Amino acid sequence: MDVIDLLEQRKVVAIFQGKCEAGPRALGNRSLLYDPRDPDASKKVNKIKGREWWRPFAGSIMLEYAHEWFEMLTLKETPYMMYSIPVKEEKKDLIPGVIHVDGTSRIQTVTEEQNHAYYHLIKRFYERTGIPLLFNTSLNLSGDVIAYTKQDALDILEKSEIDYLYLPEEDDVVCIS
Repeated sequence: MDVIDLLEQRKVVAIFQGKCEAGPRALGNRSLLYDPRDPDASKKVNKIKGREWWRPFAGSIMLEYAHEWFEMLTLKETPYMMYSIPVKEEKKDLIPGVIHVDGTSRIQTVTEEQNHAYYHLIKRFYERTGIPLLFNTSLNLSGDVIAYTKQDALDILEKSEIDYLYLPEEDDVVCIS
C-alpha cells in the first residue's frame, strides 16, 4: 500500500518513526496525518481522537513553500509549530482542513535535514497533489499521552477508527481490522 494513495483516499494515517518528540507538539514522528484539502478534516479527526469539535489542527509544510502559502512576515521558519500564521488568501480554498476560523494555521516548517522521512512523505504528496503540506496532529487519543513505543501506536490503532499506521523505518503500512 502506498501512503500517498491512502491520504488521497481520505484515510487517517498514523506515522510512527524515530525518537519521540519532546514538548507540546507532534512534529512528524508521532503524528496522525490526513489530507488538508478535506473541509471536514477537523470534524473527522476530532471524532477519532475524542476531542471537542472546535479544536483546530496544524499543517506540516516543506520549508521552501512556506512563504508562498502563509504570511510569514519576518519568520524564516517555524519548525516547532509555535505560531498561528495567516494563510494567504489565494491558498485558503486549497487547504481548508488546516485553517482555523480566524484564517490562520499553526504550521510546522519541515526540511530534509530535520526529518528526512517526513519531509519526503510531504514531498511525495506535493508531487501528486500540488499541495506541499499535510494535516498533522499528535498520535494519541483524548486524555492519553502521545504514543511512546511502537506497541503504544499499535494499541491506539486497534482501539480507534484510525485507518492505518505507517512505519517509515520498516517501510510498512499496518491496518488492524
